[in-house]
Amino acid sequence: MSFTNLYYKRATGTAKPCYICFKPTTTVLATINTVDFLYTCDTHLSDRGFASPVGEDGDGAGGVKKIGLSAEEISKVKEEWEERQKKKAEKEKAKEEEKEKEKDNKEGESKEDKEVKSKNKEKSTALPGSLPSPGTATPPKPTHERYTLHRDFFAMRLAEHRKRRQAAEAKEIAPRFPGVPKGGVV
Repeated sequence: MSFTNLYYKRATGTAKPCYICFKPTTTVLATINTVDFLYTCDTHLSDRGFASPVGEDGDGAGGVKKIGLSAEEISKVKEEWEERQKKKAEKEKAKEEEKEKEKDNKEGESKEDKEVKSKNKEKSTALPGSLPSPGTATPPKPTHERYTLHRDFFAMRLAEHRKRRQAAEAKEIAPRFPGVPKGGVV
C-alpha cells in the first residue's frame, strides 16, 4: 500500500528516538491515516534536506503561488463560480415550481393550499443551499503543520514499507509450500 508524501507534525506523550539522530523526541511526522509515521527532532524539520513545510498559510495556496495566480484572479474565478451556482439553483427552483403547478392543477387543490406550500418551500430552500459570501466566514485553519519529506527519505520510507509488506506476504504463503525432502538421493 503506497501513501502520499504529505506528513503532519504532531506531538506525542512519550519520547522515542529520532529517525535521524536517535535522540529522544516527542515530535512525530505522520501521514493522514497514520499509515506511516516517524519520530523526528524539531531541528531536522527546519532542515530543507530532510523535510519542507507545505502550505504555510493553511489554505493550500502554496501550489497556487507556484502556478503564478494572483489573489484577484482567484477571487474572480470564485465569483464566477458562485454566479453559476446561483443560476443553476434558480433554474432548478423554476423547474420544481412548474412541476408543482402541473401536479396541483391535476389534483385540483385550492389556492390557499398552494400558497402555503410555496411559502414553506421558499423558507426551506432559501438559506441551506446558498453558499456563504467570501467575507462572512473563513474556513478554520488546520491545526497541524504539514511537511513533505525529501525524495530520498521518502523513497527509504516506501522501501521500508514494501519490505514489511513482502515479509508479511512471505509468512502467509510459507506454510503452503512443500517441505524440504528428507530422503537421500537415489
